[in-house]
Amino acid sequence: MKNWRVRSLITALAVLTPTASQAHLVTTRLGDFYDGALHPLTGFEFALPWLALVILAALQGAARGRWLILVLPIGLLLGAALSVWLPDLHLVQFVNVAAIAGIGLLVAIAKPLPAPVFLGLGLLVGLASGYENAEAMVYNTDRFLFICGVAAVGYAFATLSLALATLFLEGRGGWRAIALRAGGSWIAAVGIMAAGFQISALYHG
Repeated sequence: MKNWRVRSLITALAVLTPTASQAHLVTTRLGDFYDGALHPLTGFEFALPWLALVILAALQGAARGRWLILVLPIGLLLGAALSVWLPDLHLVQFVNVAAIAGIGLLVAIAKPLPAPVFLGLGLLVGLASGYENAEAMVYNTDRFLFICGVAAVGYAFATLSLALATLFLEGRGGWRAIALRAGGSWIAAVGIMAAGFQISALYHG
């Protein structure tokens, strides 16, 4: 009976003793992939330009807008790779914020853009977002997995959001395009405010 109590006590202590927790899937090395996939969704300076770009793509029409599904991930890959080769370009952060205001205004205007201009804009947003997301990598991050995660979430975001926006516009009622344009004006307002804060911080810093 005494030995049983001792064994029970040792077992209980072993279970209750805290051990080091693992934040990633260290056995599969997929933790860095998920880190890369989640990172763009943690800041408005990434999610808002993507959202504005998707709405703009839907307003351009399905035939032209679907090219965003290809252009955005390519831009993310190139931008992330550029961050590895040429780090600490602080101007990129301002480009991300300025894109919120600029693309938001384009959505509010809803003027059709030439295909090269639209594709170039999508590529620029991808480059800036990919670059700044890759800046979050640390010395022990698997860069390949992290960058693939960033590109994968960009592809998924563009595909699903563009499909929803296109279906929304195809519904009955002319108010739908007006609603998206109004949303673009709000996005532009957020971008202008954020850009103003950045300029003020640089001026006073």
